[in-house]
Amino acid sequence: MPETTVLKPGPLTVVDYRCRSARREDPFAERHEVASVSFVRRGTFGYRCRGQSHELVAGSILVGRAGDEFVCTHDHHGGGDECLCFKLAPELAERLGPRPAAWQRSVLPPLAELMVLGELAQSAANGSSDVGLDEAGLELVSRCLELAAAASPEVIVPNAVLCRRALETALWLEENASEPIDLAAAAARASLSSYHFLRIFARVVGATPHQYLVRCRLRRAARQLSDDRASVTRVALDVGFNDVSNFIRTFRRAAGVTPLEFQARVRSRRRRGRAAAVPHVRPRSGRGTR
Repeated sequence: MPETTVLKPGPLTVVDYRCRSARREDPFAERHEVASVSFVRRGTFGYRCRGQSHELVAGSILVGRAGDEFVCTHDHHGGGDECLCFKLAPELAERLGPRPAAWQRSVLPPLAELMVLGELAQSAANGSSDVGLDEAGLELVSRCLELAAAASPEVIVPNAVLCRRALETALWLEENASEPIDLAAAAARASLSSYHFLRIFARVVGATPHQYLVRCRLRRAARQLSDDRASVTRVALDVGFNDVSNFIRTFRRAAGVTPLEFQARVRSRRRRGRAAAVPHVRPRSGRGTR
């Protein structure tokens, strides 16, 4: 059975969701009782809803429309998954996602900005940051719904064998994100040619292997930067960036602020207390709890 812990009740209810379903365990139909947005922080799982199939990895976003029936599967990875889920009261869902298109998109890929925002919310949920959980959650949910409303039509994923190889490689990339990994090494891990692997991985995950690797590094960086003791140089090297300048540019493109500015705002938040605003990091340019 899934484990759920309500971290914060209210119009925006925050739930820590941990599913321990094993591979090949029989799936069952469920329903989204309220609108929700879930940040996948660990594992992979399949999601079947409205006649479409999706595969989610760490950093993906699941957008649940109130009333929709769905099925979650774990055909490709044992050990289950973990999500930080934000459930919206009807009036809040209407205010944050007034356009119907915002609730038509079931899944968003692991985008860099959403992974940074997700880690900010996760640090608030863990108590490792004094950023308000409700405020970090609203920032994440609002941005997810904006992107969902503007997203292009969803793509059908490849066959089960190729899908499994892509997901297993995504797990491997996340676990080894601090290591130097190129396309050839990732393709070899999946036992596919580089060209074939690139196309399959992008279709299943929603990002190229290199994009996903960099985004996993940014996600780790956001987590470490919430610690007062972490220096930007140390964080850059720890997460896999050999060039600190490149790390700063990449983080700024994703988060809209430099690593130092991100860290300074979290520190400022600590000084002001929970009544202050959440740091603005938007770029310029059972299972039924999901």
